Amino acid sequence: MTRSERFIDTFFKYDVMQQYWPDILKGLFVTCQIAVLVVVCGLALGLCLAILRSYRFRLVNLCIIVFIDLLRALPPLVLILILYFGLPNVGVSLSGYVVLWLVLTLVLAAFAEEIFWAGILSVPQGQWQAARSTGMSYFNTLIYVVLPQAIRMTIAPLTNRTIAITKNTALGMVIGVGELLNQATTAQSFAGNATPLMMATIAYLILFIPVVYAGRRIEQAYAWRKR
Repeated sequence: MTRSERFIDTFFKYDVMQQYWPDILKGLFVTCQIAVLVVVCGLALGLCLAILRSYRFRLVNLCIIVFIDLLRALPPLVLILILYFGLPNVGVSLSGYVVLWLVLTLVLAAFAEEIFWAGILSVPQGQWQAARSTGMSYFNTLIYVVLPQAIRMTIAPLTNRTIAITKNTALGMVIGVGELLNQATTAQSFAGNATPLMMATIAYLILFIPVVYAGRRIEQAYAWRKR
């Protein structure tokens, strides 16, 4: 057997692909489901925290900063293991699916809040003053004047951070969530062949390349409008 034939037999074995593609597809569906929930909930929570922080209530801001710093400092895997294996000891039992969603949502919210907050701070004070001088309330100024500009400037870092966090759905493997990597490694162990792992790799590319491309297009569209 030549090297090319050995490579194909190891990573692209047709019989293995035919046998395990339903499992890979099932794992891809679970990964997509969790990723969408994490993105929607994480970005929404991060934006809400940034808006709340803009009111500059000292105690509230202190709690938000502590929350953000802790989640940014701790590896997501540590949080997943603590919630999944630790909470049952205090009478709280969550499924692996819920734990994975909750942890990734909170981590994304922490990073998103900092990005949104940086965007809010980058809006010139003159924009605030001009809006307030027309009689707009603080909330309306924030929502209709400041946030549209702030969000436009945060698209690129938000896209990068969102991709980085949602790829961590693979961590669900350690707590038995039937996501893409879990299905691939299980299939690989039964087949004794790396083809399922290559199938998972291709599935990840299919899933995330459009996200990267969409983020780039949106960024370019906003950049064009600013000219």
